[in-house]
Amino acid sequence: MTALPWISAEEVFAAVDYVSAVEALRRHLATGPDPATDPARSILDLTNGQLLLMPSESADAVGVKVATVAPGNAALGLERIQGIYLLMDAQTLTPAALLDGTALTTLRTPAVSAAAASYLAPETVDHLVVFGSGPQAQGHVEAMYAIRPFGRVSIVARHAGRAQDLVDRLTDAGFTATLGTPEAVRDAQLIVCATTARTPLFDGSTVPTDSCTIAVGSHEPGARELDSALMTRAQVVVEDVAVALREAGDVLIPRAEGVLSAESLVPLRDLATGEASVDHSRPRVFKSSGMSWEDLVIAEQVLRARSNELRGR
Repeated sequence: MTALPWISAEEVFAAVDYVSAVEALRRHLATGPDPATDPARSILDLTNGQLLLMPSESADAVGVKVATVAPGNAALGLERIQGIYLLMDAQTLTPAALLDGTALTTLRTPAVSAAAASYLAPETVDHLVVFGSGPQAQGHVEAMYAIRPFGRVSIVARHAGRAQDLVDRLTDAGFTATLGTPEAVRDAQLIVCATTARTPLFDGSTVPTDSCTIAVGSHEPGARELDSALMTRAQVVVEDVAVALREAGDVLIPRAEGVLSAESLVPLRDLATGEASVDHSRPRVFKSSGMSWEDLVIAEQVLRARSNELRGR
């Protein structure tokens, strides 16, 4: 086998922007395989973190991401989530490319959130509130602006220094960004939670009726970013019901309390196909657990864009 093309982080970000990533995800949701058929990812607990194996298949490609989650890496100046992605031809199963898995995750997670928000968020967004100060926080600001150009963004984070650094980067990029507190959700039309928190970040009873909240930070049954007050009020959308009931503490905890039923959960695909409609009479929540099909969609888009660029030279 000849050496596989290596697509670096820089090439991943250069090949696909958030607009094209969101379009690819929406197209897959509307016309591609049902996310419910996606193979379950494997999570192996390790001494210093977790190892995740995330395989998926489409009509044209097969792919698998090998990712690690190492909570102690922040103290070492390393990324908490790292990984590599192997993309293969669906017909022959011949490896086609290796991609930087960390970059792929950094790109696809905000893109999935933005795809969900494109259905769930109010048409006009003045105030975006983002909880978190890491790469996902910045990526979500950029992704949300691609689908709802907002007026201002508040950054809420535990670490004041990192939060200010993010505010400065966003300001330099042309955003109206400031530090905020959890109370900022009171007048926010769009809220993003991208943290490692294990307990609720804000009082969900104060969230406006016409708003959309995205939670991406946890994939553990015992951890959550959103409280039961919000989950009780909201129309709750998930990537797949079975995955949410297996992994999403934001869903599992209020369900155990008897205030959220499995039957009320709306698969994201149903919004894309028109089988379900958005309930604008109450807040909307999208709880993302992260699924393998999402990585494959973006990896295919990256390879397609890169191949088109090389042919054009």
